[in-house]
Amino acid sequence: MSLPLHFLRPAAQGFAAGLLLAVAGCGASSTPDSAVVAPPAQSEPKTEALVRREAVMADSAMAKHSARPAPLVSFAPTPAGEAYPQGYRDEQREQYQTLADNPIHSVTEAPVSTFSADVDTGAYANVRRLLNQGRLPPEGAVRLEEMVNYFPYDYALPTDGSPFGVTTELAPSPWNPHTRLLRIGIKASDRAVAELAPANLVFLVDVSGSMDRREGLPLVKSTLKLLVDQLREQDRVSLVVYAGQSRVVLEPTSGREKAKIRTAIDQLTAGGSTAGASGIELAYQMAQQAFIPKGINRILLATDGDFNVGISDFDSLKQMAVDKRKTGVSLTTLGFGVDNYNEHLMEQLADAGDGNYAYIDNLREARKVLVDQLGSTLAVVAKNVKLQVEFNPAQVSEYRLLGYENRALKREDFSNDKVDAGEIGAGHTVTALYEIVPNGEKGWLEPLRYGKSAADVSAKNGELAMLRVRYQSPEGGSSRLIERPILKDEAGKLSAASDDLRFAAAVAAFSQQLKDGRYTGVFSLKDTEALARGARGDDQFGLRGEFVQLVELAQSLRTSTASNQQPNDNRIE
Repeated sequence: MSLPLHFLRPAAQGFAAGLLLAVAGCGASSTPDSAVVAPPAQSEPKTEALVRREAVMADSAMAKHSARPAPLVSFAPTPAGEAYPQGYRDEQREQYQTLADNPIHSVTEAPVSTFSADVDTGAYANVRRLLNQGRLPPEGAVRLEEMVNYFPYDYALPTDGSPFGVTTELAPSPWNPHTRLLRIGIKASDRAVAELAPANLVFLVDVSGSMDRREGLPLVKSTLKLLVDQLREQDRVSLVVYAGQSRVVLEPTSGREKAKIRTAIDQLTAGGSTAGASGIELAYQMAQQAFIPKGINRILLATDGDFNVGISDFDSLKQMAVDKRKTGVSLTTLGFGVDNYNEHLMEQLADAGDGNYAYIDNLREARKVLVDQLGSTLAVVAKNVKLQVEFNPAQVSEYRLLGYENRALKREDFSNDKVDAGEIGAGHTVTALYEIVPNGEKGWLEPLRYGKSAADVSAKNGELAMLRVRYQSPEGGSSRLIERPILKDEAGKLSAASDDLRFAAAVAAFSQQLKDGRYTGVFSLKDTEALARGARGDDQFGLRGEFVQLVELAQSLRTSTASNQQPNDNRIE
């Protein structure tokens, strides 16, 4: 099947339709897809000081562009091998899905909240990249749950034989004196790489023209070679590439032949248009060829997601991943590139393919995903993980779930094993935050004249809510249920809460402030910085310290944007 529909994000409105058709494609290069040449020399990376100076000097046009969602315009694919017009790569046409925040619910009307677990972290790394480029991220780039879940937290490990432990904590909200933050944490047991089942991995690499830049193919090659160093003799690796056409570069090869695998990676070069769908189909064929029963069978797709040849419409690509996951092969997406990056496709493909999504903006992030967290990236300990919270109307009047907008499930989906949900890997943590209004406090909603009052509902032993977690084992079968009552706890001062909760609250505040800040009120970026700085705790990898620097950078960009904006501009406040 082939549907020619695709989408492009133009840098500005008003271009003639002919120009939009001309710039369609995936990079300027006359190099044949099959050519093997040395990669272009990489320029020296910018220092942090230079990045920050450039960020502060970012002009108003850049800030306005980053703050506005761009229209999606369809275009016709450019034939493979054709050169693309000058300035093609300068087009700002990144694609994001903008979702409305979760609504506020009255507990008496809708006491149950249900959603799928999410362990993706790509949004945080992508937002970091945009800020370091001197741009405030568009709203669609900011997914609160992925921002919060990027960081490790000290949650309790399982003690009852289940694949993960459950932690809850309650504290005052830092941005609203009338509300509380309820944190729910899940921690899966970790596994050393040596303990993982044999792995059948297919590296699927985009070598189209749009990847011919420092942030593209050169970074992909360095990233994959980090993973090669972790391979064991029992592991198998294949390498498939695609541009105008897809082809097999390396047949299934034992992990002990590291030099052979590295050589195959080093030979890759970029050029041509992007037949991503055919590459995915070929990768699944290679995965089935080397399939390991009861092993890890996974495709790692490294691309900017800018497909323009063959099947390129969003729904068809997602359906392909849904169909193929039934074969026992999962799909992880690793996002690379700038300017033309299709983040929406990358996140949703991984979700449909029973995998996870990460954005790789530098080698440090590559090491985090494919070395430090290799077990959680590859080994699934529980699949179709769903969370459900039932609030007690005698204790809580209103609530809102922070993030997980595209993970929402119907109440009846919770017990339906045919409804797909998220996977949790070895060592993964999942954090969810609810902002709740205790009874007696001022909420967001006007009270109903004829509604059932909380006094008519008896409290059950002081329970605030009931948490339910449903999951399936990696092998499938009927789902299993974990239930934990969340007891009412008089929340003291925010300063008395754990470092983990306070830091997660700071990340949640920052995520909301990068969007419209509707619920954070007068709580400023400076307040967020102070909250995060005071909750860094034992920052072993320096990730929390880096977050504080990003908040400072966003303050500088916001100040620069506000001072340069003209009246009536559509700015982020």
